[in-house]
Amino acid sequence: MDTKKQNRRRFLKEGAALAGMAVGAIGSASAQTPGAEASPVPYRDRRAYGRRSRFVNSVRTNDDDATHAAFGRSFNVYTPLQDSIGIITPSSLHWVSAHGYEPPDIDPQEHRLMIHGMVDRPLIFTLEELKRLPFVSRIYYLECQANRPEYKGETVQQSHGKTACSEWTGVPLSLLLQEAGVQSGAGWIVSEGDEAGKMTKSIPMAKVMEDVLVAYGQNGEPVRPENGYPLRLVVPGFEAIYSMKWLRRIKVVDRPYLGYKEISRYTRDDSRSSWFQFEMGPKSVITFPSGGQRLPSRGYYQITGLAWSGGGAIRRVEVSTDGGRTWKDAELQGPALRLAHTRFNMAWKWNGEQTVLLSRCTDELGQVQPSLAEFARFWGATSEQFLSRSARGAGHSNSIQPWGVNRDGSVYNAIS
Repeated sequence: MDTKKQNRRRFLKEGAALAGMAVGAIGSASAQTPGAEASPVPYRDRRAYGRRSRFVNSVRTNDDDATHAAFGRSFNVYTPLQDSIGIITPSSLHWVSAHGYEPPDIDPQEHRLMIHGMVDRPLIFTLEELKRLPFVSRIYYLECQANRPEYKGETVQQSHGKTACSEWTGVPLSLLLQEAGVQSGAGWIVSEGDEAGKMTKSIPMAKVMEDVLVAYGQNGEPVRPENGYPLRLVVPGFEAIYSMKWLRRIKVVDRPYLGYKEISRYTRDDSRSSWFQFEMGPKSVITFPSGGQRLPSRGYYQITGLAWSGGGAIRRVEVSTDGGRTWKDAELQGPALRLAHTRFNMAWKWNGEQTVLLSRCTDELGQVQPSLAEFARFWGATSEQFLSRSARGAGHSNSIQPWGVNRDGSVYNAIS
């Protein structure tokens, strides 16, 4: 019997002996404490629309940042990645950023999508008409460009909770544009949402014709109001602000429009070269053990987490259990889909000593997730500048997230 099989058999044997203990560790770490004071929901009240068990209490957290509150950003909440199972995020736990406006209450029978500009045949679609067209379902992640570990959140929900992965269903935008007839010289579109501020965003035509969706479905049901009901764009791999919610209008143009979001809050500096930021870099994060969780005793555990990249599929995830001195390949829970979250696992025996856990990923383009120092150096800055959010390139950070483990089993954010 080869060494690899011997090690696996030994792990399974010893792991089984600690199964009860491990289950207790995971239950405690996920903060899913049985609510003794809660009353069981009568079965008759659960038939029309299913409810989760009263013993499951994973929820999104609010952003109580004073600056955001000053802008009236009442819908800014984070996905509880520490409780995630697999790669699909329940629609009810998908992160939300509404940019100062509450989700509009849109009657789907009254809603219209207009396509105009540099087209041969301007078109207006009802939701019913869109649903008659050929549709596709694709699993894609969405991530805010501000989803960065340097925010120093205590938990993975606070540091990385502005990403989620869903199965999106809708019509390829390329099909609608082919029907409208894109004119020569048209190289961009401008999309517009139906919220109070009528937000706009410019997208290159090459990306539009590749994989952008006009989505009306999310995880087998209509898109939720906070996520764009009844229609939203899904622009895979780009920062999520391009995935316009409450989609009402698409204008085909010959150049990018310099809207508010292009030239103000979502740029790296004052130069025009940084006004358009698109693809998100390769990123991974360990979700167990992670900040705020606790290992009850030494022994065997499964380190697990998520990896994703705007450059395509994840090809490799490495994990270090000694602060980066050595690295081992984690197992990818396949298939590793393009532009989607990928789950990774690695067996680990904790000896009770203080340590730091890290993960880094590599995507199909060969891009490797950088350390904070490497990412800062790329932008001609220091790690301290990134931690203070003052560095050029502060958005789009995909630096490695360290989780420290104390001797008492408590886990904390070890970024410094």
